[in-house]
This record gives sequence, C-alpha cells and structure tokens, in this order.
Amino acid sequence: MEIVDDSPVSGEWHRSERAVAGRTILYLHGGGYVFGSPKSHRDATFALAREAAADVFSLDYRMAPEHPFPAAVDDAINAYEWLLSEGRNPKTLVIGGDSAGGGLTLALLLSIKERGLPMPAGALLYSPWTDLAATGASLTANEESDVMFKAIYISEGAKRYLGDADPTTPLASPLYGDLSGLPPMMIFATNSEVLLDDSVRLHDRLKSAGVASELHLEDGLCHVWPIFPGRFPEATAAVKKAAAFIQKRTGG
Repeated sequence: MEIVDDSPVSGEWHRSERAVAGRTILYLHGGGYVFGSPKSHRDATFALAREAAADVFSLDYRMAPEHPFPAAVDDAINAYEWLLSEGRNPKTLVIGGDSAGGGLTLALLLSIKERGLPMPAGALLYSPWTDLAATGASLTANEESDVMFKAIYISEGAKRYLGDADPTTPLASPLYGDLSGLPPMMIFATNSEVLLDDSVRLHDRLKSAGVASELHLEDGLCHVWPIFPGRFPEATAAVKKAAAFIQKRTGG
C-alpha cells in the first residue's frame, strides 16, 4: 500500500503483485458523501486489486457538510486528470464506486464527457446512489426489507451534501443527466434495498442512451454487499464478476 498525500490528490494505492501493467481502477468510496475513506474500504479495494490483477487508486475526496457539492466531483475529476498525467491509459482504466461513490463515479463520467477528456474503459457500480431528489418507488416499498436504511435517511443525507444545490442537477443526481457516450457499466444491487430503483432506472436509461449496461440483482442481501468479500459467498462471487468485467474491458 502506498499513501499519496503530497500531490494534487490524496488517496491510497492498493496494488496487486500480479497486476497487469497499466491496468488501473480509480475507486470512489461510499458513505453518503459525509463519511468513509480509503481505509474504511480497503477490504473491497484490495479484493478488486487482487482479483482483477490491477492497481487500485482509492481517492480520499472531500466530504460534506464541511465541503458540500460539488467538492467531491471536483476532487474526482482532478484525480482522473492526475492519473492521465501520470501516464495511466484510459483504455486500461476503470472507475468504480459504491453507494454515494457509485453516484460520484457517474458524475465523474459526465464531467469527463463535458470536458472532452478520453473516456475510461468502463465503470463498476455497487448499489449506486443516483437520485438525490429521492423519487424512487423502492424508497418506501423496501423500507421493511432494507436492513441499513429508511427513506428519511436518504432524503436527509441528500440535504447534507447538496446544500442549496438543485437535487436534480446531473452532477449530483446523474440519473437526470445525458448518459449517452458513457462507457460500458456493470451494476450490482439487491432487490431488498431502498435504493434499488436508483440502479434499475439507471440501467434502463443507460440502455435507452445506447450505453452497454449489465445489472446484477440479488435477493435478500444488504446495500453494497459486494464491498464485503470473504464475509459471505455472494460478495466474493460479485467481486469475481466485477474483476472479469474489468479484465475484459482493459484487455485480458
């Protein structure tokens, strides 16, 4: 592990000893934009590094309420530009994230398109939070089955991140953005979580925009279950699927 704290960005490199030269994952951790860190997600990122034979850069982006939207998006685009300046080839680079980090992954892709930068090879999303306006039907339909969240947690969490920003602005809620031209994506979610519709609607809108999208749904699991490899078999299996996607997208 290598900690980066003296460059334009902060974060941690989590490397595989058998990493394919140049294969890179930029990982954006979850935590509702208010908590979490590269350290809190090391189990997930080291597992991805190992299974995908890649170098993972886990970004330590600024968080609300001290640093509300769009600080996290600004840090993410700075990290992507930094990786490119360091010689990382976008054709062998995948961006990934869980929950808020999944939404931030999509916001970063929209920023990359807006700036005319080369797109990465793909994106990996674990239960992404894509709609901060909180309009998904699953927010109420799955309140009893979700073991982590209630609908109120989502709407109140959005306010802490957004400040005075419009909750439907695409860089905060990518579900409302123009998704055309984005790279292929793999999405994981569970049928029992309140954010289920954030993944299902995203998948549908990606396909409508001509973007290749794979949606993997499981029953009865917790939000962002793939970040817990080794703790139960479904998480380990999800990481293997994600690694296969990354290898396919980055050549090998």
